[in-house]
Amino acid sequence: MKNLLPSTWQSPSLDGINTDGKWLIPPIVDLCGRLREPGHQSHGTLASEGKAARSNGILHIVLPPDTDPILQSGSLLKGLREKAYQDGGIYLHILGALTQDLKGEQPANLAGLKQGGAIAVSNANRGFANDMVLLRTLEYAATFDLKVFFYPDEPSLSKGGVAHEGYIASFHGLQGIPWLAETIALSKQLLMVEETGLTAHFSQITCRTSVELIRWAKQKGLPITCDVAMHQLHLTDDDIEGYNANAYVLPPLRSNTDQQALIKGLQDGTIDAICSHHEPLSSSAKQAPFAECTAGISNFDTFVSLGCKLVADGLLTAEQLVEKICTAPAKIAGISDYEKIGGAVLIDPNQSWTVTKDAMLSAGKNTPFMGQTLYGKVVQSYFDAIE
Repeated sequence: MKNLLPSTWQSPSLDGINTDGKWLIPPIVDLCGRLREPGHQSHGTLASEGKAARSNGILHIVLPPDTDPILQSGSLLKGLREKAYQDGGIYLHILGALTQDLKGEQPANLAGLKQGGAIAVSNANRGFANDMVLLRTLEYAATFDLKVFFYPDEPSLSKGGVAHEGYIASFHGLQGIPWLAETIALSKQLLMVEETGLTAHFSQITCRTSVELIRWAKQKGLPITCDVAMHQLHLTDDDIEGYNANAYVLPPLRSNTDQQALIKGLQDGTIDAICSHHEPLSSSAKQAPFAECTAGISNFDTFVSLGCKLVADGLLTAEQLVEKICTAPAKIAGISDYEKIGGAVLIDPNQSWTVTKDAMLSAGKNTPFMGQTLYGKVVQSYFDAIE
């Protein structure tokens, strides 16, 4: 067995368990998982998605604020965390809304959100009325020492787009989203981070130039981190071939060149973490034509397997994978009691399984990996704190 727990971590008793060839890792921390509750329970609930997460080694989940209602009142947060704990057996770490109703026009009640336990604030993937609103709002967040999570996107360039702008989108007659939509937004946000002095995290970067910009900003010493969604490391825009709606996700799957840059960014430490960007959807949500269906991939059930593949392919070491999905995300999310909560996950990196609707625990079966045989599975989770 390869023990990948931090040296100070309490290891569970493994008496009587065959641990040959397995990995023992800390609980996984997911920096972006949409659980669909509150507001979209037809796609999933805290109970269904919490069970899927927990069974797949994910104990801590960062929730974006674009639920229904929008998470802009500090009084909502405690009840939601308690419900996630009770219904799904997971620890929820909530991002409060950066602007009122996420409209990008006026700051939300950031003081109330901080008092209510928001770990950071974000405008999710919504835009801002103008750059002055963005600047003043970030200055306001900085006064409360609140971290800001960005999902960089320039709506004027991405609006209406459904796929990476390139040959595949053109061939299928789909409106493209240029990589500039991400990098123009990212450039402005990085400059404003430098100006305001706030701490920021950039979630779900997808393209080569974004990696270069993040690398430049880190070399300048800006207090930033970033993550990439797991599916971006395994899929490209080639996977939407034939109008594969299960590969429709926003931000979109990019080119092979972008994917290679993301992998290199992981290897050299430019990219700090890997998130699931879990978005479960009901079966009807993917039955419309590609451009009219709902974007999103259900990722909890395949997350560990895809991580194991990165190691099997020699792209990351097992130790690097644990850093990217456990310890670094815990620091980014500010989970000060991560070690105190404890727990461990036993993974068999060689166990094969076939992705089927019955094998998936998430209520959302929307995955482009459906029918594939993957390797790597959670054998057992040791989450004694919640039973």
